[in-house]
Amino acid sequence: MRRLLLYVLLLIASPLHAAERLNVVASFSILGDFVRNVGGDRVNVTTLVGPDSDVHVYTPAPSDAKRIADAKLVIVNGLGLEGWLPRLVQSAGSKAQVVTASAGIAPLKLGSAADPHAWQSVPNAKIYVSDIANALAAADPDDAEFFRARAKAYLDTLEALDREVREAVAKIPLGRRRVISTHDAFGYFAAEYGVQFVAPLGVSTETEPSARDIAAIIGQIKAQKIPAVFLENISDDRLIRRIAAETGAKVGGTLISDGLTGEKGLAPTYIDMVRHNIKALTSALDH
Repeated sequence: MRRLLLYVLLLIASPLHAAERLNVVASFSILGDFVRNVGGDRVNVTTLVGPDSDVHVYTPAPSDAKRIADAKLVIVNGLGLEGWLPRLVQSAGSKAQVVTASAGIAPLKLGSAADPHAWQSVPNAKIYVSDIANALAAADPDDAEFFRARAKAYLDTLEALDREVREAVAKIPLGRRRVISTHDAFGYFAAEYGVQFVAPLGVSTETEPSARDIAAIIGQIKAQKIPAVFLENISDDRLIRRIAAETGAKVGGTLISDGLTGEKGLAPTYIDMVRHNIKALTSALDH
């Protein structure tokens, strides 16, 4: 009888635990992907800045305050990325613990501020994942072993991804590891993997380059012998063709930097994003 009672209690407890998943809010899509990989079905993950959206210019919605009020953990990047978030947490009256996933990473400088794009180095991504795993385990000790096991499996996958990137870069001749990019989000990638990202001289990343800007970029490519160009804010194919024709530089596709795409896009996960970027870079540089 006692054994039967214990069995009934276990049956009752199991779905209850399933219903009490840990509520976690991630500030943007890349962190949301890390949390899902570690948390599995023991967490409910809500991402404030969703796929195909820019965390830098995000304006919180009233529904975001409700999400944060209901959360046990709020996972943020830190390094100045989410300037809008402290006020949101305060207005939500939330008692959630705010976890900085970049804790332990030595920040690079972007101008006079910290460069927040630390996830562009895969070894840094491993630090993010470890920080997230520790936070989940502390918030839900009953599932700590589950989180640690999932984190270990994901960290092993990231270790293999890091080797993949290094092997791909190693195939590019040393003198060709330079690209012009209108994005300033690849400082950590450059420092980690030895590909130099050169900003186009005098060109604003906010607006589409003018004919004069393009002439300046052409001069820069020739003078600095830069083999590839990634200009993501140019929509006019004629300008791109002119750069290629006048310099012989390969005009690459899109590099994904600040967030993931939707499920059907090029990079619905962090691993997809890194693979997409390395493929775009190597196909532009490796010949």
